[in-house]
Amino acid sequence: MAYEIYIDDMLLPLPPEKIPVKYGGQNKTIHLISGEEINLIKPGSLAEISLDVIIPQMDYPGAVWDGSVDDAEVFLNRLSELKKRNGPFEFIVIRQKPNGKSLFDTNLDVTLEDYKVSDDVSEGFDLCVTLSLKEYKKYGTKIMNFTIIDKETTVEDTQTDNQRQGAPTAEKNYTVGKGDCLWSIAKKQLGNGSRYREIYDLNQDKVKNPNLIYPGQVLVMP
Repeated sequence: MAYEIYIDDMLLPLPPEKIPVKYGGQNKTIHLISGEEINLIKPGSLAEISLDVIIPQMDYPGAVWDGSVDDAEVFLNRLSELKKRNGPFEFIVIRQKPNGKSLFDTNLDVTLEDYKVSDDVSEGFDLCVTLSLKEYKKYGTKIMNFTIIDKETTVEDTQTDNQRQGAPTAEKNYTVGKGDCLWSIAKKQLGNGSRYREIYDLNQDKVKNPNLIYPGQVLVMP
């Protein structure tokens, strides 16, 4: 299987032997008063990548140079720039079978946490660099815009708002006319003559007998 590894826009001339990517967790185990052990589930932590990179100082048949990295010195200078920039960049792994068929790729935004340069006698003149990368996720404050629309207030709206807020309903009165009786008033005002008793119950302070009412009396209506 062939690998192409990109650090930012730099193609590594030699792919590392291993590409360990750690996807950790932040779950927390706690003990209840009963002694029972439970696990508090939390979102996973950021991926961590460790790479041992060899930058050849000689022309190897297996090395691939695309012009993004000319030699070990250029590679170190670019790493120093990434560290000083202290910002995210891309980490890309392209996987292919020997027949050229593409497999799944890895593309993560990462930051350069640290790197270590080693002069290893076993590697001859080649440069050995250990990279520690950490996944980067964009974040920021979410801004929400609201538009306030003026609504024309109607009598119906006011009554509805008063009822929702528990405000007392305005008292409704009726002045007795000539020929009125409680039954006819209930019929006209409440839509049902049999509700005359409700009118009587509300006006016992002025109506002693439901069959005797007089023109000009002001009655409280249900």
